Amino acid sequence: MNGQAEKKPKAPSSGGHREGAARFSRAVGQREERLLRSRRKKPGSVWSGFGFFGLVGWAIVVPTLIGAAIGRWLDRTYPGERSWTLALLLAGLVLGCLNAWRWIAGEHREIENEGRNGRDKGKDSSDSHE
Repeated sequence: MNGQAEKKPKAPSSGGHREGAARFSRAVGQREERLLRSRRKKPGSVWSGFGFFGLVGWAIVVPTLIGAAIGRWLDRTYPGERSWTLALLLAGLVLGCLNAWRWIAGEHREIENEGRNGRDKGKDSSDSHE
């Protein structure tokens, strides 16, 4: 008020708001596409989900049991101070966990790739509307 103009805060430009709204709109569209794609696939019932968990479980259990069986055989055949059963049981468990982790990571990558392919298709179709 002493002769100088007060500095007013600048209002955000409408361009940034439009970009944010466009990004939000694309994200909502992508989620909707994934939802529709998953509904079209008809993955099955709750039992298919249990089946998937069962497969992961077996991917861990089988190497663990094989390691324990080989370890038990080694302990009987070559007795010693160290337990082959315990060592190979743990080795089988680690191997099974790595196997399950690799399998689940592959499934996750496949889902992401399907999502990216859907986004690419969505970009092509949205560009033609503008």
